Amino acid sequence: MKAIVYERYGPPNVLQLREVSKPVPQDDEILIKVYAATAAAGDWRLRKAEPFLARLFNGLWRPRRIKILGFELAGIVESAGSSVTRFKSGDAVYAACGNSFGAYAEYKCLPENGAVAHKPANITFEEAAAVPVGAYTALQFLRKCSIQRGSRVLVYGASGSVGTYAVQLAKHFGAEVTGVCSTSNVELVKSLGADRVIDYTKEKFTSGGGAYDIIFDTVGKSPFTSCVKRLTENGFYLHALHIRPQVIVGGLWINLISGKKVIGGTMKETAEDLRYLKELIETGTMRAVIDRRYPLEQAGAAHRYVEQGHKKGNVVLIVRSE
Repeated sequence: MKAIVYERYGPPNVLQLREVSKPVPQDDEILIKVYAATAAAGDWRLRKAEPFLARLFNGLWRPRRIKILGFELAGIVESAGSSVTRFKSGDAVYAACGNSFGAYAEYKCLPENGAVAHKPANITFEEAAAVPVGAYTALQFLRKCSIQRGSRVLVYGASGSVGTYAVQLAKHFGAEVTGVCSTSNVELVKSLGADRVIDYTKEKFTSGGGAYDIIFDTVGKSPFTSCVKRLTENGFYLHALHIRPQVIVGGLWINLISGKKVIGGTMKETAEDLRYLKELIETGTMRAVIDRRYPLEQAGAAHRYVEQGHKKGNVVLIVRSE
């Protein structure tokens, strides 16, 4: 099968299209014929070994554990192991690959009890591939702060892969949502349901009046101290996927001395969440935002674009035509 492989850390051109062995499912696995995957921030960071600590996970001098990137996918089950009961050949699915990555390939094996669910019926494979990681990250963070109807929520990075889902999910839970983004993305964020959109190139969201019950930084770039000051007495500051020493140390202190809570870290991918998100998509409550599409062989170009940090929603890699 064809796959995008990288043998050394470095710029996007280290990604090379190669012929590799087609995987064979174990008894508890399904073999997925991949139709689409995404080029996400986690992919290019692992490709570059940035931060340097990524090398402890994947090899100090060159990639050893993960040589095929791709954290999420959508496709069709081609075959299933002898003990699999939830899926059968021909099922359309979408999934998060976990720490095995491997979605940049024509086929991928995943355990039946992993983060795999039947694809929402009303969207394409390309749209489905853009859902798992961003959507379940937004969902789980919002659940951690007990979001409820009437909560005042600010989403920083509202036009990104996590942010676009955070806006939609917060509205689904009945919150009053303010999105923060650049000028070119204001109309997009409004279309996702935000009650107010702040263009950070024209206005500092930290300088206005009022307070928020939840401030959700989805891109790791918000001013921590100023954000904490804008929280209500028992408010939550959420920071997704990004590790900043100031936030880690400052968060521990804020959690200790006040009623405010700072919550970070990564989320756990689950099939249960994917099934929940499927229902939201099929009822029209939530949709995927796709900025650009690239064929699999142009994965390097996709990474180059994503690494610039200006994408809207998601960038999709098309592995095969639907």
